[in-house]
Amino acid sequence: MGSAAEVLAERSSNKLLGIRFLQYLKGSPVSYKTHQAIVLIVTFLAYASYHATRKTTSIVKSVLDPQSSSKNNLGFNFFPLRRLEVTNHTQSRLSWSLGDGWAPFNGSDGTSLLGELDVAFLAVYAFGMYFSGHFGDRCNLRIFLTIGMIGTGVFTSLFGLGFWGNIHNFYYYLVVQMIAGLFQSTGWPSVVAVLGNWFGKRKRGLIMGIWNAHTSVGNIAGSLIASAMLGYGWGWSFVVPGLIMSFLGLVVFLILPVSPESSGVEEDDDSCPKKSGDDVTESLLRQETPAEEKEKAVGFIEAWKIPGVAPFAFCLFFAKLVAYTFLYWLPFYVSHTAIDGKYLSSETSGSLSTLFDVGGVLGGILAGHISDRLNARAITAASFMYCAIPALFFYRSYGHISLLVNGSLMFVTGMFVNGPYALITTAVSADLGTHKSLKGNSRALATVTAIIDGTGSIGAAIGPLLTGYISAKSWSAVFTMLMGSALIAGLFLTKLVVSEVATKIEESRSNRAPEFSLDV
Repeated sequence: MGSAAEVLAERSSNKLLGIRFLQYLKGSPVSYKTHQAIVLIVTFLAYASYHATRKTTSIVKSVLDPQSSSKNNLGFNFFPLRRLEVTNHTQSRLSWSLGDGWAPFNGSDGTSLLGELDVAFLAVYAFGMYFSGHFGDRCNLRIFLTIGMIGTGVFTSLFGLGFWGNIHNFYYYLVVQMIAGLFQSTGWPSVVAVLGNWFGKRKRGLIMGIWNAHTSVGNIAGSLIASAMLGYGWGWSFVVPGLIMSFLGLVVFLILPVSPESSGVEEDDDSCPKKSGDDVTESLLRQETPAEEKEKAVGFIEAWKIPGVAPFAFCLFFAKLVAYTFLYWLPFYVSHTAIDGKYLSSETSGSLSTLFDVGGVLGGILAGHISDRLNARAITAASFMYCAIPALFFYRSYGHISLLVNGSLMFVTGMFVNGPYALITTAVSADLGTHKSLKGNSRALATVTAIIDGTGSIGAAIGPLLTGYISAKSWSAVFTMLMGSALIAGLFLTKLVVSEVATKIEESRSNRAPEFSLDV
């Protein structure tokens, strides 16, 4: 009895401060399912904050670089904004108002400079992603994620402080964006690895499809916050999301349980298998794997050799090229496109662009659910990418007719563009990070996730960069690039699609075989 009490006391002392507080409020130990709920909620909020800080740049672009101030501006203002009035225009922040722009981005090369900021941020983000996955599998993910979130919040705020500091040096913003990109790279490998520790493969696509709504929720929140803050000075559009993210970083530090083992809780009998490769065989594989082999993290090259990692990584390269072009340029595109013969204000364009992310929420859930039902990740992802091609075409061709048509087509486009992106970066990454070829080794999730999303992030850097240059000549050419990218993304999964189709045919034949057997 005494030894059992000692074990319980030791487990309780190892629990996080936030978990101990919940345990005190309940008056009983926190269950395994409650731990799972905490993981879902905290990681959801954590990565939503990553995207909220990432989205602000796209909202502020049309304010830093108001290309055509003489346009007929249609301002459906969703927020009561306090304007900063001017008398004599100087470079002081006291004379700034919406429409003036902000040097050095209000010059003739302003659009290109903004594109260079995007590519610098995303290039460092992609580069850092590979290292983040490597470190994530070898250190405490809670501490690693906390550092990444607070660092991101600080450097997002530093970008906004350029407003009050009256900073007009391009290289200041470039360096701040690059360091912010490095801290941002800690997020995705960490949250997917933590989630993979607590949830098995059964219904993983649906669970992660719903959970992946954090991307769109973060984008929407970032858009609305940044739009609401514009009238008070564009610096607030960066500082407010940065402060929110830093606060959530402290929440992660206090309450996020990294794994059942580290939390001292045991899995309920009716729970899904943890970190499955194959649902039934996982427990057998784990029992047969030596402890020292399980503890050894999978190397970078070995992770690339896992079947399916390379095709999905290159597919995501082009899928994220499309998704991030919309992430960084959609509000700018809307504000510079006549809809029903009129132009929207910067604030309204940012608010309208959230429909793309609302469609993305539905797309991520549908893609996850369909792939679970079909047990076919590649078929689902490829089908969505092919459907994105006509959606992009119709949005470009008919989006100018009216606000209703523009919003509807934007919603549909977001559904097909973000669906496969969400599926690959969540369920597919978790599946491959616990692939049966790893023989139960759990130390590959962050590395595999980083490889897939890091490769995709290279495409995410290239898309906005090319858009910055191509859009100066023709937005139709930009959409042609996006449609071509969606096609290539689908084609990269061709071999996996053929394999899944063949498996389905074989399963169908096996299920029909007993019907033709003869009784003797």
